[in-house]
Amino acid sequence: MRYRPPFTVDLGAVLAPLRRGTGDPCFRAEASGVTWLTGNTADGPGTLALRRFADGEIEAQAWGAGADRLLDGVPALLGADDDDSGFVAHHQPVADARKRLPGLRLGSTGRVFDVLIPAVLEQKVTGHEARRSWRELCRWYGEPAPGPAPERMRVPPTPRAIMSIVDWKWHRAGVDLTRRRALIFAAQVAHRLEGAAELRGEEGRALLRKVPGIGVWTAAEVAQRAWGDADAVSFGDFHIPAIVGYALFGEPLDDEGLAEVLAPYAPQRQRAVRYLEAAGHTRPRFGPRMAVRDYRAM
Repeated sequence: MRYRPPFTVDLGAVLAPLRRGTGDPCFRAEASGVTWLTGNTADGPGTLALRRFADGEIEAQAWGAGADRLLDGVPALLGADDDDSGFVAHHQPVADARKRLPGLRLGSTGRVFDVLIPAVLEQKVTGHEARRSWRELCRWYGEPAPGPAPERMRVPPTPRAIMSIVDWKWHRAGVDLTRRRALIFAAQVAHRLEGAAELRGEEGRALLRKVPGIGVWTAAEVAQRAWGDADAVSFGDFHIPAIVGYALFGEPLDDEGLAEVLAPYAPQRQRAVRYLEAAGHTRPRFGPRMAVRDYRAM
């Protein structure tokens, strides 16, 4: 399949939020310029490969039972449903990032449970811990990626696979009781949660928050990826208030300060955050860090 977007696409920047570390078994960006992704669809699992040519055209190939649905979703994945009209940069760093990154759009996978699993795993732990758990759950409970995908790529675990995990396997993956319960509760109603991507916006996030263990932060993380929610800010995040604060004012913010600073950007507050992140703004290296905990030893 060949797709020529009627807009500029920075393939790496648009797909970056879907990557859970360099060893993500469901995402691989090769030096050849091909990006591989896997996912579960209503028709079954599938693998998607994307390549952007110099003229802006996108070549997409897919394999597996879910191949057709993955190909149908390519435009939305690359931001075809994203509408940035009315967005105004109220701070110079945001304006500078917007100018530098004309191809940054908010893409939509259309698949809730695939992105909900890693979002829950990232609750209240370091990125290192969450990525390790994600890799191990995919390796043990995700199907091998269909087609000629790179070695060791997997499809995210299905709801049924999540419900089949026994306690000692959760423990071995480093997933504590609170997060495993949230995943099991979500798996039990996964078919209903997929409807959040159709509801979109605050209504979609509210549906996700009906699941015990899924709060504002997790719902926002899912909304950003499943339907490209331009206003879903991850309040409660350890890093984002500091990233935004240092980028705009040279000092960290708390959640209250973050909400106040982003208020003028509504209903596109997350877009402002994404511009700053994609432009490379980070919290200082000398700032406090979350302690790494190994739940497998507890």
